Amino acid sequence: MMRERHLNLILLAGLLAIPVWAWITDEPFTITLATRVAILALAGVGLNIALGLGGLVSLGHAAFFGIGGYAMGILASHAQNYDPIFTTPFLFEGTKSMPVIWLTAIVMGGIAALLIGLISLRTSGVYFIMITLAFGQMFYFFSISWPAYGGEDGLSIWVRNGFPGLNTLDPIQFFALCFVLLLLALGLHWTLARSGFGLALNAARQSEARVEAAGLTPFRLRLVAFVISGMVTALAGALFADLNRFVSPTMFAWQMSGEIMVFIILGGVARLCGPVAGAALFITLEHWLGGVSDYWHVFLGALLLLVVLFARGGLIGALVKKEPAHD
Repeated sequence: MMRERHLNLILLAGLLAIPVWAWITDEPFTITLATRVAILALAGVGLNIALGLGGLVSLGHAAFFGIGGYAMGILASHAQNYDPIFTTPFLFEGTKSMPVIWLTAIVMGGIAALLIGLISLRTSGVYFIMITLAFGQMFYFFSISWPAYGGEDGLSIWVRNGFPGLNTLDPIQFFALCFVLLLLALGLHWTLARSGFGLALNAARQSEARVEAAGLTPFRLRLVAFVISGMVTALAGALFADLNRFVSPTMFAWQMSGEIMVFIILGGVARLCGPVAGAALFITLEHWLGGVSDYWHVFLGALLLLVVLFARGGLIGALVKKEPAHD
């Protein structure tokens, strides 16, 4: 456990050191790449709560990612265009305040996860995978046919939203916000994994009958985990849209769900910093190999195949050998 803890600290320290170095050497693009890693790692932490702790293989987490993005896009677009609030189906005024946008994204993501979970969690195995995928595609096609907010073309935000006391247009300050939120999400995952709730959730993944015999309800445990997972992923979606100052239906696409899943598999399912390692590796390959070939995903696929065959605990699991997960 100590070895994994040290590795986690090295990963997080590296994620912090690279943008600081880029800021000192005036390399804003590198800071943007590090910010992208932090945001996508945050989305991975969200899914890892459901997958790593609860064993819920969801291919529809892009629904929550997109909900967070559109929560930001809708609120910010009404603020920048000075549209009357009654032109939107939501009862929120337009705003450029990040805390308000984050809260809205978290609440909307939680509500969506609750409704989807109430239906999806009545199934299991491949049926659960397919029904979550179906929900994600429903949101995708709905966003395409929503002309009020760009439809297939998406929605652009002119200026990044603000946070009290910070200049979010400064890349290093925006990275700092995303990095702190990532640390908070990792702390939440760590706390859940060691709480009575986390232990019961892990037990439900291994043997439902024993959990029921102890007087607990596996369905409720999984539903709570699914809702928390959706809320964290929605927050990541709001940050991702703010980073790009653009939101589009692709945030709901099944490919996005697949990428979030890949982050976890590469880094290590149920490993605390597995999503961080996976997102960092994914963005690094995308940046370096993407400039070499348009088919860089072939190399990613080969790497993923090697991890699945020879490093079932992901990169972190391979480095710490046989140490248990959840550190």
